[in-house]
Amino acid sequence: MPLSAASPQAWRARPVAQQPGWDEAELERALSELRGLPPLIFAGEARRLREALASASRGEAFVLQAGDCVESFSDFSADAIRDKLKLILQMAIVIAYGSGMPVVKIGRIAGQFAKPRSSPYESIGGEELPSFRGEAVNDPTFDREARRADPRRLLRAYDHSVAKMNLIRALTKGGFADLRRLHSWNRDFVASGTVGKKYARLTAQIERSLRFMAACGVDVEHDPKLQEIDFFTSHEALILGYEEALTRQESLSEGWYACSGHFLWAGERTRAPDGAHIAFLSGVENPVGVKLGPRARADEVLELCSRLNPERRPGRLALITRLGRSGVGRVLPELVSAVRSSGVPVVWICDPMHGNTITTPSGLKTRRFADVVAEIRQFFAVHRRAGTVPAGIHLELTHEDVTECVGGSEKITSQGLRDRYRTLCDPRLNAHQALEIAFEVGAILEAGTQAA
Repeated sequence: MPLSAASPQAWRARPVAQQPGWDEAELERALSELRGLPPLIFAGEARRLREALASASRGEAFVLQAGDCVESFSDFSADAIRDKLKLILQMAIVIAYGSGMPVVKIGRIAGQFAKPRSSPYESIGGEELPSFRGEAVNDPTFDREARRADPRRLLRAYDHSVAKMNLIRALTKGGFADLRRLHSWNRDFVASGTVGKKYARLTAQIERSLRFMAACGVDVEHDPKLQEIDFFTSHEALILGYEEALTRQESLSEGWYACSGHFLWAGERTRAPDGAHIAFLSGVENPVGVKLGPRARADEVLELCSRLNPERRPGRLALITRLGRSGVGRVLPELVSAVRSSGVPVVWICDPMHGNTITTPSGLKTRRFADVVAEIRQFFAVHRRAGTVPAGIHLELTHEDVTECVGGSEKITSQGLRDRYRTLCDPRLNAHQALEIAFEVGAILEAGTQAA
């Protein structure tokens, strides 16, 4: 690849953060193997997502980006992948029904195998070892050999991503997403709760609408719009050697595409405007995102906009705010105002999870459901006051019946967290809580439509 300002290799000339302590010879052998493997996604798919995100930036669609905080090699069964997809589709139906808009569905899946860490080391019982950085790097077991950064794991991450992508494509294009199947999507443990009953009522309404459409002569049984969906993958572009090894140049446009996923983002710890991660994202044609925490300054954000979207293409850049319940009203208005004045089109997405992480007295990380909802509501309110578009939400969730976030209709308490606390890293919403969020967002969007 040529080294230039618009090349996915240009990151090598910049300061790079959050990279594991690899053995360089082992790393190069793994990356050499990756360079010879097929891409996970295709350029046309990335362009289609960019067009969908452009619609969301204009308020013509809504983005739902969701999935695990970090994927695990052990969570690999067809049932698990299907059930994650099912939950995201359920949420999309709820939001679409409330808002009357199409939902752009993006999973944190098939690539989210690495995580940044606040410290390169952790200590337990007086022993200090490298931090767990996701299974693309090392193992969560607190053991010296397990915590060694092993480049061969990058090849395992690729293999798992390929298998997940294949199944997702088969499900989304093979009838699994057929709207006539809505009633069968509920999980048993969700169906028995308040939110499950609410979802059942909504699906009954949709099914009546489908019967009415059929009575009017619409071929609901064979219309692909009712049976197939576009589902896109995303992950944090953290391990830059891996990302570069899976970058390909499209023959038609001669543009470079990161073929590890449709949508990639830089995190709060890797978004330095002159850093390696932003240089890499600047060199690829995919739609990309940047996480913005409570320390984000307007001048920084404008520089990121300039570097990542110099041609001002709608749908190219998403700004994903993770400000916390207490930071939204203080930080977001200035950022929104500055970006609006710059004229650079962006997709504003709310991540209400990361800014609301707390640690219990027992040492478990958790998030209060009420704080997550409060941040979402404030995100919408700030944009409506500014006359800008709140285009989406970004959630960490699981289809499993876990107890990792407190609150919600199940009234999970801090004392009950240990019952089913299974996350490898950050606390996730369970299926009950995720659907509650979807109903909340649908109601907010519906209220905004009525007010307009």
